[in-house]
Amino acid sequence: MTSITPFLWFDNNVPEAVAFYTSVFPNAKVETVSDFMATFELEGQKFTAFNGGPGFRFNEAISFFIRVESQDEVDYFWSRLTAGGGAESRCGWLKDKFGLSWQVVPTVLGLYLSDPDRQKAGRVMQAMMKMQKIVISDLERAYAG
Repeated sequence: MTSITPFLWFDNNVPEAVAFYTSVFPNAKVETVSDFMATFELEGQKFTAFNGGPGFRFNEAISFFIRVESQDEVDYFWSRLTAGGGAESRCGWLKDKFGLSWQVVPTVLGLYLSDPDRQKAGRVMQAMMKMQKIVISDLERAYAG
């Protein structure tokens, strides 16, 4: 069976990275881990991690999108993924301490942005553009006008 698995290139910290990611996601499991490489699963998505050295770095051209339902979930993933040296960005984007980019996005944002009422959608877009971490109550206020 054909499958697609993200392959993550780390400098020299695969065991630390796998321990970090599997501590953040409730539905996580490690298949194999060594000083050289690992295979693990987060929320049903398989990953392979490799210690390839400092030759390549993560950048924003690739990110992992976490769709959540509640503000509690936004807050949980935001605080856990930025912990220990991560960095907040804009519009629900962040980098974790390994430099990997994530988007923590509540489902309601997509619903509001795709509303046929372009004024409502526009207000939501403007509100989101001012945020780092997405705040659902602020989106709801913008949507309502």
